Amino acid sequence: MIFSVTIPIQSQGFCDVLDLSGSVLAALKESGLINGLVTIFAGGSTAGVTTIEFEPGAVADLKAAIERMAPVDLHYQHDARWGDGNGFSHVRAALLGPSLSIPLIGGRLALGTWQQIVLVDFDNRPRRREILVQFMGD
Repeated sequence: MIFSVTIPIQSQGFCDVLDLSGSVLAALKESGLINGLVTIFAGGSTAGVTTIEFEPGAVADLKAAIERMAPVDLHYQHDARWGDGNGFSHVRAALLGPSLSIPLIGGRLALGTWQQIVLVDFDNRPRRREILVQFMGD
């Protein structure tokens, strides 16, 4: 069986990290599935999905690491071509990736004790996003 749901998200951009765990767990309960796989997917090219211990220190460390890898103030060819100033956000999103898959075992997500599912919005402005959550299993 396949069960899909879309989670609407309002983000602030500029490396806004948002916890999706509660919404994904609610979708799991709604799906009624016991075993399988869930994929969380952020459509678009300026956001990514990952896991982290969602606490202020780890979130600050993640943001600092991302800034070191793809700084906001570098020259990006995307900006030169399009003039929208978000070249850094495209690079950051490509490095993180748009999706995450998690095993579903015995009606539970196979996450670690301190592991939460997060969306990281890298764009240079607030965004309304639709996050696709798709369960496959029985």
